[in-house]
Amino acid sequence: MTERVAAAPGVYPLPDWAKETLSDLKGHQKGDLLSGDEEGEIVETYDEVRATLVDDQLDAGLDRVVEGQARWDDLIAHPLTVHDAVETGGIVRYYDNNNFYRDPRVTGDLGFSGDVAGELEAATALLDEDAPLTATLPGPYSLADLATDEHYGDEAAFQAAVADFLAGEVEAFPAHETLVLLEPSLIENPPATGTEERATDAIRTVADATDADVVVHTYWGALDEKLYAHLVDETGADALGLDIVAGDRGDTVYNVQEYGATDSVALGLVDGQNTLVEDAETVADRVEWFESKVPAQTFETTYLLPNTELFYLPENKYRAKLAALAAGAEVLA
Repeated sequence: MTERVAAAPGVYPLPDWAKETLSDLKGHQKGDLLSGDEEGEIVETYDEVRATLVDDQLDAGLDRVVEGQARWDDLIAHPLTVHDAVETGGIVRYYDNNNFYRDPRVTGDLGFSGDVAGELEAATALLDEDAPLTATLPGPYSLADLATDEHYGDEAAFQAAVADFLAGEVEAFPAHETLVLLEPSLIENPPATGTEERATDAIRTVADATDADVVVHTYWGALDEKLYAHLVDETGADALGLDIVAGDRGDTVYNVQEYGATDSVALGLVDGQNTLVEDAETVADRVEWFESKVPAQTFETTYLLPNTELFYLPENKYRAKLAALAAGAEVLA
């Protein structure tokens, strides 16, 4: 019997009170670079935000809890923008929406940072064994896509270096049940024909660095057929994330019907960029719709996720969407 797990990939909205507090603190405005070694009131504020975001997830009834990534001003570019070997360029558009981030320009070797591991250690202290931790990172393909290489000099070498960097970060993580790798660039800016294996090798490098279940979460549409087949067969991921909210759901289902699937699946079931809140029945109906279209597939675990990060939503809407996912899992139980 398939296990249904209500969860989220993190990157939650910063609470309004925290935005105001942080903007008032000396040297910190929303959009300014975090150094990774903040002190004093800034650290205390982020600690309070982390506790709030963890409580939000526990109150919603999620089966997995993420740290929340409130410090990730640059969204999934963050692990590079706080790195010593990275300089930040100008403000650039974040994919196809109205959010922006700093352009991380890699100017030296990407050695170990430990920034995300520190966040996860702090989150672990807030949890008990009944709330397993999910670690969140950008996938290596998307992170390399969002960054500018001014050091390695070769696209393949740069992508491999980003993968090695992320794998080193994962090795320092505290115990975690699941690792979610956010890979929107696989759809928004997919690998050129003939380079798919390079992307899947990068993902496998990161996936091999943990004993946790690995979810490669893609979103904003359906994957190219050939790339989908490579991702299923070559990444070592336990679950591939499929967006059944945005784009043509029929194309997504066709890929599964034609090329099979990973042992587990992660379904993007609520819209991370729309304030309309889905109810539990809608979440459950979408899972059942997907399963009815791929009756030949039996999944060990089905992860019930938002289709994107929830950063884009007001606080009350993000909480409501988490609750809808948890309630949808209960309907399916």
